[in-house]
Amino acid sequence: MTHVGIVGAGVGAAAATYTLEQSRDDVTVTVFEKSGGLCGRAATRRRDDIVYDYGANYVKSDDERVVELLTETLDTEGLVDVTDPVWTFDHTGDVSPGDGRDEHKWTYRQGLTQIAKRLFARTEATVHRKTRIETIIRTADEAWQLEDDSGTRWGPFDALLLNPPAPQTADLLRTADWESDARDALLSAADTVPYRTVWTGIFHYPFELERPYYALVNSDKAHAVGWVGREECKPGHVPDGESLLIVQATHEWSVDHYDEPPAETLAELAALTADLVGDERLCDPDWTDHQGWRYALPEGEVPREPLARAERAGLYCLGDWVAGEGRIHAALRNGLAVGERVADANL
Repeated sequence: MTHVGIVGAGVGAAAATYTLEQSRDDVTVTVFEKSGGLCGRAATRRRDDIVYDYGANYVKSDDERVVELLTETLDTEGLVDVTDPVWTFDHTGDVSPGDGRDEHKWTYRQGLTQIAKRLFARTEATVHRKTRIETIIRTADEAWQLEDDSGTRWGPFDALLLNPPAPQTADLLRTADWESDARDALLSAADTVPYRTVWTGIFHYPFELERPYYALVNSDKAHAVGWVGREECKPGHVPDGESLLIVQATHEWSVDHYDEPPAETLAELAALTADLVGDERLCDPDWTDHQGWRYALPEGEVPREPLARAERAGLYCLGDWVAGEGRIHAALRNGLAVGERVADANL
């Protein structure tokens, strides 16, 4: 039996787990997730009969394998498409129709976390939530072990998959008990991946906001607001007669406000949104929520050679930063590909 350990339960890890178990019947997979949920930044919360995706907004239909996965492989019950358009605005707040996002914008009535939940449900993987892995250990017989923050050892594993964002993967490699040029090269590559930070405000209103668009996106990246999404445009997310806005600030604004008191940051972001959308009522939501994503969106590609060298030792990295594109479909595509490589490896 081949034992595989995975750190992180994002969509890439879920796709890799599914592919592994579909490809081989001699594999057992154990997943370790530091939080209590699944699906990483493709995150969903619920409140007062409202469902909202507060990290990633939807899945694009840019990849044939991902389209097949969502529309044929997985259960399509509850899969919904956002049909309202995305409009743009510039640094002056001038709003213009259309930005060419005419492809599918998929989510689920229960939210984007359904992707990982449905993939893991089709496997026999063991998922340990609220288990923070702090140390990677390479054993004398070239297997892998993991140690969590309570000092518990897990393993041994024949292969190890790392799904955290690049900076957190680099931290694991930095403390790894693994003396190797491959480890040093991979650490250096992960350390150089730039990230955009995103601070997100969620604003609920007891009235319906009528606009001809689902979302506004900043086209010149020179406004404090980067994205405003109307969650009520997603079927099943918001009751009739109510509105819920997902407002994501740009990188610079998010960094400047990341550690400020949330109430002050939310008030400022609500005022910016009200001005942009053209409705002063938006300054006064009846409830709010927020989330900071320090490592939200990777930018730039990772050299393939350090990844390949680590894979020859049985250590695989996966996720949107490995794919070089901070999108759910890219993370899913990468997870499927990594799962295939692990399945094909002589483990």
